Amino acid sequence: MSSLFSPFSLRGLTLRNRVIISPMCQYSSVDGRATPWHVVHLGSLALSGAGMLCTEATAVEADGRISPADLGLYDDATEAALQPVLAAIRAHSKIPVAMQLAHAGRKASTHVPWQGGAQIPVAQGGWRPHAPSALTQRPGEEPPIALDAAGLARVRDAFVDAARRAARLGIDALELHAAHGYLLHEFLSPLANQRGDRYGGSLAHRMRFPLEVFEAVRAAFPGDRPVGVRVSATDWMDHGWDLEQTIALARELSGRGADWIDVSSGGISPAQKIVLGPGYQVPFAEAIKRATGLPTMAVGLITTPAQAEDIVAGGKADLVALARAMLYDPRWPWHAAAELGATVDAPPQYWRSAPADHAGLFGDHKPR
Repeated sequence: MSSLFSPFSLRGLTLRNRVIISPMCQYSSVDGRATPWHVVHLGSLALSGAGMLCTEATAVEADGRISPADLGLYDDATEAALQPVLAAIRAHSKIPVAMQLAHAGRKASTHVPWQGGAQIPVAQGGWRPHAPSALTQRPGEEPPIALDAAGLARVRDAFVDAARRAARLGIDALELHAAHGYLLHEFLSPLANQRGDRYGGSLAHRMRFPLEVFEAVRAAFPGDRPVGVRVSATDWMDHGWDLEQTIALARELSGRGADWIDVSSGGISPAQKIVLGPGYQVPFAEAIKRATGLPTMAVGLITTPAQAEDIVAGGKADLVALARAMLYDPRWPWHAAAELGATVDAPPQYWRSAPADHAGLFGDHKPR
């Protein structure tokens, strides 16, 4: 039996297999609201046969969007706009749907990637980002506003409000985005956090705000639904956030009820020097899993079924999260199941598509 296509439980949620669709920013929202693009995009991925689908990074306040075209969940309008998207998924798929809650921090107020991704100055319609310290992401940018006590409370409350809205929408799981140089990662990294108060300096102080946000979200979200965290295991820079500190954070999160750690890396600075290669981040996930016992998701240049099977079967990670590979091949789980001799869910309209040499791909439903 394929390890990749074996079930896995996260709190009260059981996944049919270990393939996770990573959150992927679409930059296709209007004032934070989901659009028909999200129905088409997420609807297609919901038919993929993956174990769980995670929506893109969803901003908990308008100023926490990466770009003006980012998805949000911070008021009644953004909540209402997600209802038809989720209704379409639920009508035709049993896939569990997770949501990644995020705040862009000092990386907010930028153009969408296909327009260069540079910061949008206030004079050109952008806004002042918020961050742990008034340090820019890139030279020449307008500095962010360092969060004071009121600002910290506002952001924490925004995460809680978004968690409650997600629960009302029927979201099955939440993931907090504490990676890729966004706000919660900025608090963790000494390269972005140079505060002199109880939220900066020592490792315990730098972890304080992300842990407070996690605790508040965990308390606000239904107890039978899981909550995980995406982390950057290293900044890939000297004197920055690293694997040892990530393991310390993971232990703290485990004690507070985290259900998984989604292990990525980088993003705190354009000066990072990442060594790329197939599965280059998997060793980070494996180290965290072995040190803490927490379920881990492996991400990053995982493209083939054999590679994903080896990660899970070898105990390197419990789950494998795919992003670009899923955009390129939205039926990746089907093809992986066929290659590994497993079965996968598919809507009845597609049962006839199974090739003759993989007639059992959809279980007892034979091609006709």
